[in-house]
Amino acid sequence: MSLALEGAKAAFEEGEVPVGAVVVFDGKIIAQAHNKRESTFDPTAHAEILALREASQKVRNWRLSEASLYVTKEPCIMCAGAMLNSRLGRVVYGCSDPKGGGVRSLYRLLSDSRLNHRVEIVTGVLEEECSGLLKSFFAGLRHKT
Repeated sequence: MSLALEGAKAAFEEGEVPVGAVVVFDGKIIAQAHNKRESTFDPTAHAEILALREASQKVRNWRLSEASLYVTKEPCIMCAGAMLNSRLGRVVYGCSDPKGGGVRSLYRLLSDSRLNHRVEIVTGVLEEECSGLLKSFFAGLRHKT
């Protein structure tokens, strides 16, 4: 999670919402990414999506059932959907997202028994640091307006 937090800090410096993600497979880091929506003009360029894409290319398989994704903020419904579609094994996230969370806060996509795959969920890892970075970012935006 520390590496994901470093990615979130890089996003912050680039004017992106500070979210970072890291994929671990077979005990090794195989992908790292941070949000790039603003710089790429791509609404799907969330840290999780970018990291999952890179990880799939590295293992040459879209199925990531043996992988863990570490991300600083609770994934949205788009990212949770990508995790389901990649058959991700586990997601570990820092802080919840009460306004857009697709894992536990608003929706529970990754544990929905009606779907054909479920993802193991671990929450609250470096929660204060992850939450604090997001709060600082949005406080800075409010001061600019």
